[in-house]
Amino acid sequence: MVDGEGYLHVAFDHHGHSLNYCRSVAPRSLELGDKVPMTGVDEGNVTYPEFYPLAGGDVLFVYRSGSSGRGNLVMNRYSIKERAWMRVQDVLIDGEDERNAYWQLYVDEAGTIHLSWVWRETWMVETNHDICYARSFDNGVTWYKTSGEKYVLPIRAANAEYACRLPQNCELINQTSMSADAAGNPYIATYWRSSDSDVPQYRLVWYDGQAWHNRRVTDRKTPFTLKGGGTKMIPIARPRIVVEAGETYYVFRDEERGSRVSVAHTKDVATGEWAITDLTDFPVDAWEPSHDTELWKQERKLHLFVQRTRQGDGEHTAEIEPQMVYVLETDLSSK
Repeated sequence: MVDGEGYLHVAFDHHGHSLNYCRSVAPRSLELGDKVPMTGVDEGNVTYPEFYPLAGGDVLFVYRSGSSGRGNLVMNRYSIKERAWMRVQDVLIDGEDERNAYWQLYVDEAGTIHLSWVWRETWMVETNHDICYARSFDNGVTWYKTSGEKYVLPIRAANAEYACRLPQNCELINQTSMSADAAGNPYIATYWRSSDSDVPQYRLVWYDGQAWHNRRVTDRKTPFTLKGGGTKMIPIARPRIVVEAGETYYVFRDEERGSRVSVAHTKDVATGEWAITDLTDFPVDAWEPSHDTELWKQERKLHLFVQRTRQGDGEHTAEIEPQMVYVLETDLSSK
């Protein structure tokens, strides 16, 4: 992530490891300095590090301290004025040594931080359950529910706002994506299986300013289950979402569509039909979507990072020859 002064911040090689962090030696330089601590506190067991730019040029850094089923969400902030990191939240979401939150975060154009997550009770993915939500208007210091009620921190299972109640063993995926509309209402892309079906479907969960809603995006036919520990090899990808002027774009990959890069689009999130378009004519196998979030916010251009990949089940590797890396520039006007 590049801060407001042009320094590049990099965190790498984490899954239960000590923090590996460094900063470029000069603005707009790709030469990195030595590895250094951020705050030096609670940096010995880092997983899922993520940077987010803040208004004014500062940078937010969030990560899980602990392990799957037993972890907490930690939040730091880099000040371009001080050129130093400071702790914002020692424990924003507390697993109480019984569970952990798998989250997704989005900073909207107004600077509101939107945070949603599923709970996981153990290392096993089938213990994922429920979707919760919180938001902050002051760069992560204080947090609120959609009702306006201020959270007493840390957030725990007992005091969290539940956007959607879902049981364990429903194929609920963790770590997907979020967006927000011009009014600051959050949208959460995810998938799960309803109790009357054995087929997981892509879903959208959103808040319209009055209440939470959820809606199915796809009509998939292929059943699968999320069970066991580690990274799972499954027929669909975690989805990505962007929202603009009442329209929703939902990016995914599904074996049913030849494992291509696909986007579902609707002009009315509540009642509109979903039209699905394949953006590539070639398969990307186990690829999962990611996009340039800041380019989207600044220019409303959806650019996707694309590379054909393979994934073994349960942390096993799969052989594949070297693959090209693409930036897929989408033309949303044609959707």
